[in-house]
Amino acid sequence: MTDALSLIGAATLRWLQTLGHAAFFFVDLLRFSPAALRRFGLVVAQIHAIGNRSLVIILASGLAVGFVLALQMYYALVTYGAAESLGLIVNLSLVRELGPVVTALLFAGRAGTSLTAEIGLMKAGEQLAAMELMAIDPRSRVLAPRFIGGVVSMPLLAILFSAVGILGAYVVAVLLIGVDAGNFWSVMQSGVDIWRDVGNGVVKSFVFGVICTFVALYQGHETQATPEGVAHATTRTVVVASLGVLATDFLLTALMFSTP
Repeated sequence: MTDALSLIGAATLRWLQTLGHAAFFFVDLLRFSPAALRRFGLVVAQIHAIGNRSLVIILASGLAVGFVLALQMYYALVTYGAAESLGLIVNLSLVRELGPVVTALLFAGRAGTSLTAEIGLMKAGEQLAAMELMAIDPRSRVLAPRFIGGVVSMPLLAILFSAVGILGAYVVAVLLIGVDAGNFWSVMQSGVDIWRDVGNGVVKSFVFGVICTFVALYQGHETQATPEGVAHATTRTVVVASLGVLATDFLLTALMFSTP
């Protein structure tokens, strides 16, 4: 019994130590972000690199989700004679939930792992240590621009995901199934609030961008400087970022949409 309690206590202390170290790392990223913004070229380059890496998979996934969502929702709604609400259901599902959440999960698997591997390899190659020897803080020169790039890219990618998903739903619902096009768009426009629905979806994607980018950079910066360490860090990035996104999504949904 004593040994079990000792193991639990040691594991708890290690977890608290890691959590505290991650909190200090996050504060450092926020502290160096204004300085990174003054190097606007670096930030723009990272926005292009991070967003461009994920753009193809985001657009393809958004189109596929729109196809499937329209098909499944139509079969469910037509049973109750509510097929005219198809456009509204698809739009709310995408802009409120599927757009931000699926984009964040894909971002963590594509751009997040790339950021972790990039920072981990820079650490393994002692490039970060060389910057410190030259009196260049790698948190300001390397990490902060990537943090800002990821945070800015996520809402843009989520908007594109939702837009392509709605177009995909239109193709299936109107061109294939035969739903009236005017009804599809009019019900959508009358039932979706720009601030409550679309705005809250953008806020969600911004928060998810902070989570995914922070986890990716932290795992890359704290990885062991070995090939095995970098491989494990990329795996942890996907797992931790995905769980963080799903848990945060529940909390944000409860806060944003709990009142009518």
